[in-house]
Amino acid sequence: MRWRAVGMLQDGARQFAVARELNVHRNVIHRLWNRYQRDQNASKRRGSGRRRITTTADDRYLLQCARRRRALTAGVAALCCCRKAHIPPTVSRRLREGGLFAR
Repeated sequence: MRWRAVGMLQDGARQFAVARELNVHRNVIHRLWNRYQRDQNASKRRGSGRRRITTTADDRYLLQCARRRRALTAGVAALCCCRKAHIPPTVSRRLREGGLFAR
């Protein structure tokens, strides 16, 4: 439905007419059109929820360090490997997600 709305707007339809035809509020079409013009993408935004402290690159680096030094504890890994996550529970969760468990 998003791409249909974008197509209608590109063809010159007004936002109010598109909203009426698709049976949505005008603000929905307005936000969709602004996002499309900014990003050239009409797909849905990222879901809600708390943002992660570490990026995927940080997680990969942490797993790499933990695999190199097998005796590394979560507290030590938090200090030496992670640039952002200085909290051992976060580090142990990331290790668990990667298939490594507490030592």
